Amino acid sequence: MLGLIQIIADTIQEAGDRGIPSGHLYAMMMHKISLETYHYAIGILKDSGAVSEAFDLLRWTGKRTIPAI
Repeated sequence: MLGLIQIIADTIQEAGDRGIPSGHLYAMMMHKISLETYHYAIGILKDSGAVSEAFDLLRWTGKRTIPAI
């Protein structure tokens, strides 16, 4: 699971300041993971402060706090 979270985090970070729509990111991954798993991973990134979400747009914040799992 940590590897999946890292892949998602890297993808959001690589999207740059413009961010990436959450639906587009999931569409790229839907053949590999379930929607529930995707939401769980995004939730961990948001709870840690590494990712922000506004109007379905995910952006990398640069904060790298590891949350308690």
